Amino acid sequence: MDESSYWNLPTSHLLGSVPAVVNEESEASYGRRGGGGRGYQTLGPPTEGFDQQSQNNWKGVFSISSYTQYFDVDTDVVVNRFISSFYPAGGDFFNKIGANPDLYGLIWITTTLVFMLAAFGNCATYLIQKRTDRTTSWSFDVGYVNAAACGIYGYSLVVPVAFYFLLRYLGSNASLVRFLCMWGYSLSIFIPTAFLLLIPVEILRWIITLIAGTASSCFVTLNLTSYIGGSNDLRMMMVAAFLLQMALAIFIKVWFFP
Repeated sequence: MDESSYWNLPTSHLLGSVPAVVNEESEASYGRRGGGGRGYQTLGPPTEGFDQQSQNNWKGVFSISSYTQYFDVDTDVVVNRFISSFYPAGGDFFNKIGANPDLYGLIWITTTLVFMLAAFGNCATYLIQKRTDRTTSWSFDVGYVNAAACGIYGYSLVVPVAFYFLLRYLGSNASLVRFLCMWGYSLSIFIPTAFLLLIPVEILRWIITLIAGTASSCFVTLNLTSYIGGSNDLRMMMVAAFLLQMALAIFIKVWFFP
């Protein structure tokens, strides 16, 4: 019998049999498949697992497939994260998202907030003017859309990116996608706030603004503290995050609901 024919014999039915040779390509493809199926798995912290998964799925900046992993979430998951952002005391948002941070919530929340601020801002301005002048006619100020888009989109992108690079510079193990996800959900509370600010009572508007700003600021600060620890330099970063979130709340009140 030809010696080479031994390699063609089926061995999958034999108990305890293993492949004689595994090429590098099959090993790489198995590693990309991750935990599904049989075989040994290397366990690590959520951040480590997330980094490995991101590197394996990254096809380049200009490849759409590189970003699909950040939109692979169910509606129930997004709603649960949305609701959890209203309870900042836990400070466990990063534990909840685990190794599956999403950018769907960031885009959906910011876009919804932009259109709500533009629409309700115009309504609030009209109601205030109507109280003083009964002859005032309704007119939609398109400038509200531009201001809301620049303010909300700019804040939700620039601030997480800035904190990511600063924390990296300080030696902290930061994740940009996790920061974008967390800051996106931190804006959730401003969606019902925009509706409540239609109430034409100035002192009540300020109370609502301060409550919403404080809740959103505590959500960001407590989650950052639980994620990166609390050295003196990092504590200053926490204070900066709190003040920036409060500044956003005041910007929403002053610019859209004067």
